[in-house]
Amino acid sequence: MNNKSVFLLPLRSILFIIAGLTLSFLFTSALIDMSKWWTLIVVVVNIITIIVLHLFCRSKGITYGNFINYKKGNTSVKSATVGIILVLVVSMVGMYGAGFICYGQMPYFPAVMVNPIPIWLAITSLLLLPLTTTLAEDGIYLGVLNQTGSKTILLCSVFFYAAQHCFIPLIPDVMFITYRFFSFLPAAAVMCLWYRKHKNPLPLMIGHFIVNIPTIAVLIATSGSPEIYEQWIK
Repeated sequence: MNNKSVFLLPLRSILFIIAGLTLSFLFTSALIDMSKWWTLIVVVVNIITIIVLHLFCRSKGITYGNFINYKKGNTSVKSATVGIILVLVVSMVGMYGAGFICYGQMPYFPAVMVNPIPIWLAITSLLLLPLTTTLAEDGIYLGVLNQTGSKTILLCSVFFYAAQHCFIPLIPDVMFITYRFFSFLPAAAVMCLWYRKHKNPLPLMIGHFIVNIPTIAVLIATSGSPEIYEQWIK
């Protein structure tokens, strides 16, 4: 396969920007006011991403599994455990470190990410967001990396893997954007490097799936009991 797949790398960043601006325009509300709907936007963008990946793979005569180099039975318990722990630890280090650097707090967790939404939507997000995010994000950034051993593509994959989070949610605040980028940069770098060496996406995808669950769990709590959120922002 040639390197035409690299054009997929900025796709999610572009989609998140378009989605945020469109939602703000349709409801004539400021971006910060629409940020509470970030889980809905992420799920929609994930589905679009998965469809684009499917169409791209079909145009190349391969499957999604081929694109990310998934091979059934190729993952040992040891490699799965190492990959999962690696993703969890580096993700926590990134978020804690970025919070301290940008806001002087450790741990720091932006209240905007758990702004109450209808409880049915929060529960639906728990069911859909971790799975679709894993398939969409890892599908693009690891899949493109699978097509070439180029160090330039490696750097691009790491950059866009982290950069997409700057727009989840889309808030025109330099500090928030910086915080979001550096929160995910360590995990993006480690995941891409680990994948480049081992060419096995499954351990990383499982770890990535698990990492997404706590935020949605807290969102369900604040959506079911808004007083938790009121205490959070005090």
